[in-house]
Amino acid sequence: MPVDRASLPTVLVLASGRGERFTASGGRVHKLQADLVGKTVLQRTLDAVRATGLHWHLEDAGHPGMGDSIAAAVRATRDAAGWLILPADLPLIAPQTLLELATSQPDAEVLVPLFEGQRGHPVRFARACGDALAGLSGSRGAAPLVSRFNAVELSVRDRGCVTDIDTLQDLADAAQLLQSGALRQP
Repeated sequence: MPVDRASLPTVLVLASGRGERFTASGGRVHKLQADLVGKTVLQRTLDAVRATGLHWHLEDAGHPGMGDSIAAAVRATRDAAGWLILPADLPLIAPQTLLELATSQPDAEVLVPLFEGQRGHPVRFARACGDALAGLSGSRGAAPLVSRFNAVELSVRDRGCVTDIDTLQDLADAAQLLQSGALRQP
């Protein structure tokens, strides 16, 4: 049965960070522009998002903190049915995981993916959370709202939801995962 994508959350790809840890680890370019097996980190993340057919928004304007970035992206997509907040430095996220989070447990105000006991991204927020998201600021992102709205956890089989790129070693580890085929989901 076809899915009505308009009734599903919009993916907010957050690409506003400075990537200071990556640079401190020896990175010579911004981490989102770093090569990951022939494509940039950002391109891999966007490819996964595009493959879902979900509506999406890239928030890449400079913001002082993650909360400010989320707030700007929510305000830019105010009419969305909800939001999947995806940091742009998760280039191994599977399109199937994005769709699973978009469609599972529709009554949950907040839905958090869980991979082998570790919380990951994207976190899904219902439309009812819009005003709270639009009012965020600072570096903590939406973490306070995850607790406030009693998040539900969803177990997923996607290592990509917890594999972010913060250092050169993270980039090398991600490249190895891609090249080894270890990301195939059972």
